[in-house]
Amino acid sequence: MLFLEYPKCSTCRKAKKWLDEKGFAYTDRHIIDENPTAEEIRAWQAKSGLPLRRFFNTSGQIYRELGLKEKLDAMSEAEQLALLAENGKLVKRPLLVLEDTVLVGFKEDEWSEKTQSAKKKQPV
Repeated sequence: MLFLEYPKCSTCRKAKKWLDEKGFAYTDRHIIDENPTAEEIRAWQAKSGLPLRRFFNTSGQIYRELGLKEKLDAMSEAEQLALLAENGKLVKRPLLVLEDTVLVGFKEDEWSEKTQSAKKKQPV
């Protein structure tokens, strides 16, 4: 599984702690240092079954500065994907990319349900 986070985000830290406590094996990716590409976001959105709008960090400063609440509906999917790919801070986090789905934001009940078949760390 792939875990995308912004280390200064308290929700991301909580999600990472949860993954570690449950013993899951995952690849950690800093969402700002290694921003998702438009192609990755398109694939994750399709896998998640969620509208693209759910991939935007609506509580973030950049989202507000750009006035995206008013502009998103008028933008094409390609324009929205390009925006998300430009700046990792616009992407809702944390993201957990699993084999069969993508989880956006941390909801412990949802993560517990969806990660049941995920691989755990091997004992050393």
